[in-house]
Amino acid sequence: MGNLTIITEFLLMDVTSSRELQVLQGLLFLLVYLGSMAGNLLTFTVIVTDMHLHFPMYFFIANLSLLDFCCISVTVPKSVLNSLMGSKVISLRECATQVFLFILFAATEFFLLVVMSYDRYVAICHPLHYPLIMTPRLCTQVSSGTWASGLVYSAIHTGTMFRLPFTKSNVIHQFFCEIPQILSLSSQPVQFSETVVLAVSSGFSLICFVVLFTSYVNIFSTVLRMKSMEARHKAVSTCSPQLATVILFLISAIIACLGPKSNVSDIQNLLTSVFYSIVPAFINPIIFSLRNKEIKSALGRMIFRCSKFP
Repeated sequence: MGNLTIITEFLLMDVTSSRELQVLQGLLFLLVYLGSMAGNLLTFTVIVTDMHLHFPMYFFIANLSLLDFCCISVTVPKSVLNSLMGSKVISLRECATQVFLFILFAATEFFLLVVMSYDRYVAICHPLHYPLIMTPRLCTQVSSGTWASGLVYSAIHTGTMFRLPFTKSNVIHQFFCEIPQILSLSSQPVQFSETVVLAVSSGFSLICFVVLFTSYVNIFSTVLRMKSMEARHKAVSTCSPQLATVILFLISAIIACLGPKSNVSDIQNLLTSVFYSIVPAFINPIIFSLRNKEIKSALGRMIFRCSKFP
């Protein structure tokens, strides 16, 4: 034990050794981050400030925008700073914080998407009971529950991964503290414990997937039975952005679970991680802005109000 070196910091490895390409990567990440920040915060602000959007569906969309902004803010700013300054170091405490916050926001977003699917199920399949079921109090309680569930889930995983000191390598072949990379550097007891935690949490995740799948199956079966084309189109238009977000999230989750792999190139690892950690937060505001007429109208009203002030 006396010969073991306790690791207190990690090195985030770059894809390339070229300083110019590192700066270019930092600038590209900065542009994507600014675009995501503008889109998500604008969506959140429009929903909060416009009284026409104070309904359960938009309340959940506002929460989703806030989660996307927080999720991308966990990893990208540090990567941009390192790329522009030519630094690779991240402390153990910063790394643990990144892992904790990333799992927190990702897990909370998954739970929120399940709640949003149930909200659309009630709205389309039981429209007369919708105001009685999806009350403001229930929406607030459910939203708080998703955040609390994400907090507990993240605390369990982070505590498991960082419960023992790191003594192997301190090199992380990624632009942030990616969970598979952290586990590969962990000791055998930690890897075993995390496997047990993942196995247990998979059962709960399976229940969430069943609720998610059942909700959308019932939604589209109800839509297909509608005789009015106008009603059918309205029902599809209200749930299609959320369904697109769910599909994007699930694809990202599958990619995160299946990769990155140690036997593939660094650039492929980078692209894989970028897809599941950055792309959803950047694309989701575009999905809701282009597919939701109410949000587009509210955005137009906000721009009109702002244009009246010098």
